[in-house]
Amino acid sequence: MTNYSNINHKREKGYLFVISGPSGAGKGTIRRELFKRLSDLVYSISCTTRQPREGEQDGVDYYFVEGEEFEKRKKSGDFLEWAFVHGNYYGTPKKEVLKNLEEGKDVILEIDVQGALNVKKVFPEAVLIFILPPSEEVLRERLISRGTENEESLRTRLNNAAWEMKLAGVYDHAIINDDVNRAAEELVRLIMNYRKGGCKK
Repeated sequence: MTNYSNINHKREKGYLFVISGPSGAGKGTIRRELFKRLSDLVYSISCTTRQPREGEQDGVDYYFVEGEEFEKRKKSGDFLEWAFVHGNYYGTPKKEVLKNLEEGKDVILEIDVQGALNVKKVFPEAVLIFILPPSEEVLRERLISRGTENEESLRTRLNNAAWEMKLAGVYDHAIINDDVNRAAEELVRLIMNYRKGGCKK
């Protein structure tokens, strides 16, 4: 595995890379592998009103907040984007994202499809990257193997996934997660091409 972080890419303004796709596509896994290879990226931690899953840590995976606090921050304009997904609110804190971009740092958002499209509306220069599962059957198997879904929530996520995957063509790039290491390397190459000025949307 190559670590590319020692390559000087300092620019006047950083890139905002938005990774999204349906639940079970492997966004989080690919993002973690990406940071092993490009440790100089900045990860923007989202806020959510949902409960933490086993192993998730506040301030690391998400900022877990109560609905009242989320609503207050939403009204005060604290979020770059926000969306209501699978019965919970998710939002991207705006201040830190803009600060890092102004400092020339590349920022990674890992958010849902609604959120990604909202980001594009308010931040057109964002680079949207869609993570696709190899097939709907593989997606279903991944969701079941997580052990976090009951039958109703599984059905909801699969229905949402069918709708979300139809929007892949709206994104600037799409990566099929048929193998985590291969997909992560493809994402690294994509980001490096932008850094070198050779990748156009």
